[in-house]
Amino acid sequence: MLAFTRIAPKVRTLASVARMQLRTYASYPPHTIIGMPALSPTMTQGNLAVWTKKEGDKLSPGEVLAEVETDKAQMDFEFQEEGFLAKILVPEGAKDVPVNKPIAVYVEEEGDVAAFKDFKVEESAAESKDAPAKEEAAPAKAAPAAAAPAKAAKKSTGSAASGGRIMASPLAKTIALEKGISLKEVTGTGPNGRITKEDVEKYLAKAPKKTESAAAPAAATYEDVPISNMRRVIGSRLLQSCQSIPSYPISSDISVAKLLKLRQSLNAAGKDQYKLSINDILIKAIAGAAKRVPEANAYWLEDQGVIRLFKNVDVSVAVATPTGLITPIVKNAESKGLRSISAEIKELGKRAKENKLAPHEFQGGTICISNLGMNNAVSSFGSIINPPQSTILSIGTLRRVPVEDAGAEYGFTFEDRMNITGVFDHRTIDGARAADFMRELKNIIENPLELML
Repeated sequence: MLAFTRIAPKVRTLASVARMQLRTYASYPPHTIIGMPALSPTMTQGNLAVWTKKEGDKLSPGEVLAEVETDKAQMDFEFQEEGFLAKILVPEGAKDVPVNKPIAVYVEEEGDVAAFKDFKVEESAAESKDAPAKEEAAPAKAAPAAAAPAKAAKKSTGSAASGGRIMASPLAKTIALEKGISLKEVTGTGPNGRITKEDVEKYLAKAPKKTESAAAPAAATYEDVPISNMRRVIGSRLLQSCQSIPSYPISSDISVAKLLKLRQSLNAAGKDQYKLSINDILIKAIAGAAKRVPEANAYWLEDQGVIRLFKNVDVSVAVATPTGLITPIVKNAESKGLRSISAEIKELGKRAKENKLAPHEFQGGTICISNLGMNNAVSSFGSIINPPQSTILSIGTLRRVPVEDAGAEYGFTFEDRMNITGVFDHRTIDGARAADFMRELKNIIENPLELML
């Protein structure tokens, strides 16, 4: 018999329904092979990241069956049929699975699941490269092959009466899947309300514009940029962070009036021998706060069964480069002066943009800072933790805000402030301790002479 590979991407117009002729065995109950979906126009293969269903689980239209890493992002693979997942053919974590390769089997009846315990599927030797084209050119030939045996149809009808399932012929389901329509919108005229091929065709005739839009999206202009190794690493690590770290943000509006005066005074005294930035002073302040609250300056090392609290503070500084984000490290920032930190940051940043950093200069670090303050449109933001670190500080734009001042002529004055948002790993640092860290950071920034202590 012929089984149709069915794919149900989140954005249906980005995928096509591929038909694959497969050799199955007559001893197996009626079933359908699920193929690896094409979730983007350029996708030829993908990584099967996670199965959100397990064998034997019930499947309902619109439920996420699996998460697939495409060449663009990680996307949900939404299934559009009712039934039960009988067999998983490709384990989660599998890499570079070709589009349309069989990845699972589903059946309509729960009692049929056990029959597929040792099921294996093989491509027919008769399959050729132009098989899909031939099937599309001759749908009349595909219809008899796709139709389920009369005995199976009778069995499904009985189940529909008791379970409230949407009943449709296999050919009707195939056409609906190809055209991107929901069978819930189609009225069945067959026995017991079963949806037939003719019912689907009548529905399509009444809504031609909607069908054409779903089947043939408007052409778009675009440029394909090859994914660099750096972007692959960035994507992999940040995906790992979002999936595995229970992170939470804490924000604080901090006065930088005294910090700006200190910076101005030090730069004036430097007589062009150095020029401190706000970021240089913030790095030193973060190092000071991390020494006072070491849980923020830690690694979660589950495989070793420990939380590693560092006594030194190596600050990773996010730097944007033409090829992607990189985080050069100011090592032992707690023991360095502002002039030394400033010179080191300038040198590391320059070589980062030239792609000349050695691995030990950007791999590691115990805490991270990401500063978008130079972009006047960013008042505040939250960053993604760089594992295995536990803390990243996000620096917003400097702004002048009115504050109450009883001694002023109008009862208020203006003050320079910035928003700093800390994102923390709850596994290593609880909310109360994270609040302690933010309080210490605020105290140091608002009283920058503490940097000398």
